[in-house]
Amino acid sequence: MARCLQSLVPLALLSSCVAWLFTPVSGQVPANLPLVEKLQHQGYSEKVEGIDKESKQKQTAKFEMVPIPGGVYLMGSPDNEPGRNADEGPQHLVQIRPFWMGKHEVTWDEFDVFRGEVGLGHKDDFNLLRKKDPDAITGPTQPYGDGGAPDFGNTHAGHPALRITHLAAWEYCRWLSKKTGRTYRLPTEAEWEWACRAGTKSAYFFGDDPKQLGDYAWYVKNAPLAADEDTQSHPPATRKPNPWGLYDMYGNVTEWCLDRYEKTSYEKFPRDKATLGPVVLPGDTRFSHVVRGGSFADEPARCRSAARRGSDKSWIKDDPQKPQSIYWLTRMDFVGFRVLRPVEEQDNLKGLRSKVTHESADE
Repeated sequence: MARCLQSLVPLALLSSCVAWLFTPVSGQVPANLPLVEKLQHQGYSEKVEGIDKESKQKQTAKFEMVPIPGGVYLMGSPDNEPGRNADEGPQHLVQIRPFWMGKHEVTWDEFDVFRGEVGLGHKDDFNLLRKKDPDAITGPTQPYGDGGAPDFGNTHAGHPALRITHLAAWEYCRWLSKKTGRTYRLPTEAEWEWACRAGTKSAYFFGDDPKQLGDYAWYVKNAPLAADEDTQSHPPATRKPNPWGLYDMYGNVTEWCLDRYEKTSYEKFPRDKATLGPVVLPGDTRFSHVVRGGSFADEPARCRSAARRGSDKSWIKDDPQKPQSIYWLTRMDFVGFRVLRPVEEQDNLKGLRSKVTHESADE
């Protein structure tokens, strides 16, 4: 398992647009964080097309990308934050490069274009393709259960794609990159929290009072459409956005990050230096990877900006196949993802792809 801290940047040597704002004192955290750089890039809309292998029909989907500035912030949560877990600390300084992020989570409309064009008919096709081309992009096989429906009985059109594995989300990003000629990928955990906080440092980007969460998120208390119904996903961008224009950063479906999950990863960071572009690079095992933001099935504490969660093998417990699917989470109907596009990609992420295969160990 590889860990990359990128370069450790002394706070006095940060980029000129943020460094002059404070003078660091060794061992102390500056009080004027976060530092947000001036936005230099603009948002845009992306259109993606594909030919469904079965119907031979053209499929089209559109999505919007929101510009996110770079800057420096204190990642993690303070010891006294209500609902805090030990893996959210210690807090540490992080420098983030600018990027674009999906306005909301990837929907079935988008994911279906990918699935229809490169989806596999059988799990054995994965090995055949990778044998011919180690870098071949592989789409999901037919899901197990619920008649093979990819949404597993959940609402499909206009809703976020869910029960997606880390590998499937990563392969979607590789496919999207090839289609568009732009680099798309999953956000690192540090990038996700920076975008979620949107220049704030409270438990939620709207403050510390979780009573306001329903205005910004679909979570366990407002996700059921009726008192006698289960929680469920909702169309994206139907709650209020965060200050940077991102919707559903809390609730709806919890979102994959690129990183492998390590409970004690924050303990490895210095306190008086900003770590540039930190990421815990995934290995060749299926678990554990980070999800962020909480979901329609979660309480407010799990939706906080700093809240972390790691996947585990219980997420595929209901899959009787041998080997179990590497594309679908048969038990977790609230896991999805959104995409990120870096303005300038960091070196250790260039050309990176998942190492997970059907032969991969669970942990």
